[in-house]
Amino acid sequence: MWVAADRPHRGRSLNGRDGGPRKRRAGAEDIEIGRKIRALRLERGLSQTHLAEGIGLTFQQVQKYEKGTNRVSAGRLQRIADLLGIPVTFFYDGVGTRPKKGDLLDPMLAFVQTKGAVRLMRAYAEISSRTTKYALVVLAESLRDKERD
Repeated sequence: MWVAADRPHRGRSLNGRDGGPRKRRAGAEDIEIGRKIRALRLERGLSQTHLAEGIGLTFQQVQKYEKGTNRVSAGRLQRIADLLGIPVTFFYDGVGTRPKKGDLLDPMLAFVQTKGAVRLMRAYAEISSRTTKYALVVLAESLRDKERD
């Protein structure tokens, strides 16, 4: 008796080298989603280990998601969104659109992805004196202006 499984596949094989289903590689969209995961994790002050434990993974898997090495399934992305307290649609905002040359997809995400920026924001948030906060902003702006010269 002939069954559909006996029919040869047209085009590319659906199986990988080991005979199992072939996995699609992560693309530009997956990399952007990974960047957003990392930025939100850092913004919330979570380690990769803490995020991983919250969604039942190892920190290495979270690391692969953040780098865009591995794709994040829809269900796992929902669990990440729940843990970070945001709607899952956040990860898809701007995905698939091509930025103009020289434009950043999201300047705030690019800023938050740097460790120094996160440390600076945390330190600023812990200063109780309004005068000290103001002085820090003035100092930062003067350093910025000095860099421009």
